[in-house]
Amino acid sequence: MTTYAIGDLQGCLTPLKRLLDHINYDPASDKLWFVGDLINRGPESLPALRFVKALGSNAITVLGNHDLHLLAVLHGVRKASGKDTLDEIINAPDRDELTQWLSQQPLIHTDEKLAHTLVHAGIHPHWSLEQAHAMASDVSDALKTDMNGFLQHMYGNSPSRWSTDLTTRKRHRFTVNTFTRMRYCHEDGQLDFDFNGPPSAAPEQLYPWYATPNRQPLPTTIIFGHWSSHPAIAPAYAIPTDRGCVWGGSLTAYAIENQESYWVDAG
Repeated sequence: MTTYAIGDLQGCLTPLKRLLDHINYDPASDKLWFVGDLINRGPESLPALRFVKALGSNAITVLGNHDLHLLAVLHGVRKASGKDTLDEIINAPDRDELTQWLSQQPLIHTDEKLAHTLVHAGIHPHWSLEQAHAMASDVSDALKTDMNGFLQHMYGNSPSRWSTDLTTRKRHRFTVNTFTRMRYCHEDGQLDFDFNGPPSAAPEQLYPWYATPNRQPLPTTIIFGHWSSHPAIAPAYAIPTDRGCVWGGSLTAYAIENQESYWVDAG
């Protein structure tokens, strides 16, 4: 049995099928972890969403910013942009079933036996793993009980600093931004959304979230996506998986048990 973490899919189903052939994926024994952003910007958003949903218990996915964006568009909170490829989902006969399933996916998944945690963007440097799960659970509850109200207040870059004194709406926004949009932090843990390039080109005052000074030590390796400009190399406790398949790069699979990476070109 092998557990494969798959990078940002973003509607690129054809490369995914080639990748699964490449790794000799066996649905009878292997598991797939998806880092979120199953949809949008790519050419096969609807079939990609259907495919992952149909994997059932063989797959685990966490929510990414594009997944949440779809929910916001469907609830009239946000308008689709010219770059979005969501129309096929919006007009699909099984739209409600698919998006209901999508809304029930978590922001974080930890397998203690494997000692690995799956997120879309990262974990705030001031959070313990236990606290990260609590923050994610809080958002999941809000999606289940008041989705429209939650989505109405989800967008925005502030607050950019974590505090236990944040109001419920601000806490939810900070949590979503951390799990689905974060790349860089300042030394004090303040989120930065102005720069999204590789760490080698980052301004001096910015740190990759996993390298922020005085970050909380975490007991598991963190697998993340969202950051297509990030090189394949990172500290051993942080595994980047987004190789920009939707932008003509590659789609990757990281085998947790043997710590090997596999990939196929987007074309």
